[in-house]
Order: sequence, then structure tokens, then C-alpha cells
Amino acid sequence: MEEVLIIGASGGIGSALASAYAARGYRVHGLSRSVDGFDITDPASVEAHLAGRGPYARIIVATGALEIDGAVPEKTIKAVSRDAMMDQFALNAMGPALVLSHVAGLLDRDAPSVVAVLSARVGSIGDNRIGGWISYRTAKAAVNQVVRTSAIELGRTHKHACLVALHPGTVATPFTEKYLGRHPAVSAAEAAGNLMAVMDGLGPDQSGGFYDYSGAEVPW
Repeated sequence: MEEVLIIGASGGIGSALASAYAARGYRVHGLSRSVDGFDITDPASVEAHLAGRGPYARIIVATGALEIDGAVPEKTIKAVSRDAMMDQFALNAMGPALVLSHVAGLLDRDAPSVVAVLSARVGSIGDNRIGGWISYRTAKAAVNQVVRTSAIELGRTHKHACLVALHPGTVATPFTEKYLGRHPAVSAAEAAGNLMAVMDGLGPDQSGGFYDYSGAEVPW
């Protein structure tokens, strides 16, 4: 039985992924702050919770937040706050980087595997046409670089591994409920199915890429 690790397993997308993988016959392992005390922004917590785990066929980092401590996405650069931006970097960029610093030890070098970090299309620099959301956009652009760089390194030792950033689309969860009127949204279960289908089609040649829920490549 193949095993999957979902970090952020208590969230909307994370819990939907956990249910879908369990239904498919995977042995699912979940980590979250609310259930396990897993703090993705704390190096000691990340190390303690990941030590001795694996190997996994799938690892999905499904953590993140659009609003942290009440700070809403900025409409203009004039609204940028140092603390709000640093909070975004801590959770949405540094956190996944801390997980990826351990990921080589969580995979079988001789077996195919996929590691996915949930990012967002708004982190694309090339696709930015309307501006706004400075801190969130910048943190997601940063995590895309983390994924790209980590994938190069991982490929040197794990020839069968694929590490990617994935954009799940707009998903109807508490994470997005204030913003659903602006874009069509899908349920968490549908988003999970879409992401699983994309991961099923990925291999080492796609490692380091940025893909959306349909499998299309997203511009950096």
C-alpha cells in the first residue's frame, strides 16, 4: 500500500485530499497545527514531526492563508505593512521551505514519487495583470522559487522524484469565502480530484514546474 503525507490535513483542501487518497487505497498520514501541534513556521516543530517518517509516494504541502491576524490583502502598495508581509512570508514561503529541507529523507530514492506545494496563480509574475494583494502575491512568488530551486537539488539524488508547485484554482473553503464572488469556485472535493489527476500525470521531466488544476503550465 502506497503512503501519502498531507501537511495541512485539517484544512479544506487538505482534508479533501486525505479523504480522496484514503478512498483510493493509500495509507494517509496527516499533519496540522490544530490536530497535531505542527507549526510549519517553527523549524523545531517541523523537524520533530517529520523525523523518522516515510518513505512516501506523495507529499502535499496544503498549508497557507490569505488573511493572517486580520490583515486583508492590500489593494495598493500604499497599504503595505511590514508585519503583515512578514507573516505572509513566514507561513506561505518559509514554512514550505522548512518542509522541503527535510523532503529528501521522506522519499525512496529508487521509487517514483511526487511532492506538491500548493501555490497560487496570483504568485505568477508573468500573469499579473491587475496588481494588488502585494504581500500574498510576493510570498507565493517566493515559494515558487523555493520549489524550483529545491527540485533541482532533489533531482540530483532522487532521479524518480517530481517536485512541483500547484495552483488549485478558487476553492470554496473558509480560506476564500470572502472572495468567492469574484471568481468561479469549485468544492474542496472537486479541487482534490483535479489535483490528484494532475499529480498522477507528473514525472521527473516535469519536476520544478508550476501547474494549475488542469495540468496546464503557469507562467513564472
